[in-house]
Amino acid sequence: MKQHYDYLIVGAGLFAATFASQAIKKGKSVLIIDKRDHIGGNIYTKEIEGIHVHVYGAHIFHTSYEDVWAYVNQYASFNNFINNVIATYKGERYHLPFNMNTFHELWGVNTKEEAEAVIAKQIKDANIKEITNLEEQAISLVGTDIYYKLIKGYTEKQWGRSCKELPSFIIKRLPLRFTYDNNYFNDKYQGIPIGGYTKMIEKMISGADVLLNTKYEDFKQKYPQIADKVIYTGPIDEYYNYSLGKLEYRTVTFENELLDQEDYQGNAVINYTEREVPYTRIIEHKYFDYQNQKKTYISKEYPTEYEEGKERYYPVNDERNSELYKKYKALADKEGNVYFKGRLGEYKYYDMDDVILSALEFAKEELK
Repeated sequence: MKQHYDYLIVGAGLFAATFASQAIKKGKSVLIIDKRDHIGGNIYTKEIEGIHVHVYGAHIFHTSYEDVWAYVNQYASFNNFINNVIATYKGERYHLPFNMNTFHELWGVNTKEEAEAVIAKQIKDANIKEITNLEEQAISLVGTDIYYKLIKGYTEKQWGRSCKELPSFIIKRLPLRFTYDNNYFNDKYQGIPIGGYTKMIEKMISGADVLLNTKYEDFKQKYPQIADKVIYTGPIDEYYNYSLGKLEYRTVTFENELLDQEDYQGNAVINYTEREVPYTRIIEHKYFDYQNQKKTYISKEYPTEYEEGKERYYPVNDERNSELYKKYKALADKEGNVYFKGRLGEYKYYDMDDVILSALEFAKEELK
């Protein structure tokens, strides 16, 4: 560690790595600290039996931003992985996202017109006059069959409460594809970094100094003048010692198994949409980057309420939390040389490409 840096970056996730890469190119000195024992944040991958395991859940890179795709390809080569998700409901199998394969599996229909007619009838029969919750919103968009079999149970597990108790704005739209396209994403570019995300992050932050197992609260007390500016990608409420209250998150716990067999489910992602099954999905990691490994590694995902000591995953952007975040942001806006960025710093759910785009735009303005 040097005596002084241009930038101290708190957190070693994707926003941090992207900004660091740009700052280093501009000749700036950068120190990155992270309380975890690894870089990469929630996209961290590690190799187990030749399988690149997504330790914090599946992360599939997809984007239509040409500049973002060009940027990541400086640091990694991407495979041609396409996310074809299967849903299981009480032993029945359906393709996701909702497309003509799904509609055929549900109703035996073969044409767009037939599928539209079934959905329209179900919406009409539901006779929803006023939308007051997520359940009513979803049914008004896709009808009852899709809602009850493929949305309701999964969503209730994800958020830990009944769809009738969830606000309607959580589901603003539910895309219906009237084609036989099983690709989960519509983006032009999609894939997984060959060799895993961790190797990509290593290349992005090459030239920065890195301290792991380092908490910002302790570090800043010991080295208050270590850098001219701070890029803070940790939880904004934690920065202010929760002085205004705690922002709420949902988290995920994992039940992992290394299996002495070549295959478990034959697909990278299978969702379990019935409420009675406690996990939301099973990930079979080898299928993100299949190389004929003799064993397989699976992860069952259990959404839970966030508790201290767990990882924060999804911000609960309801009215209460949105108002609380605004109060923290008002404090943050008064900080001289501390910038609150990324998913936790901005209390905002980001796809990976949006994180990178945000970091590139910030770096362009900050480093000009």
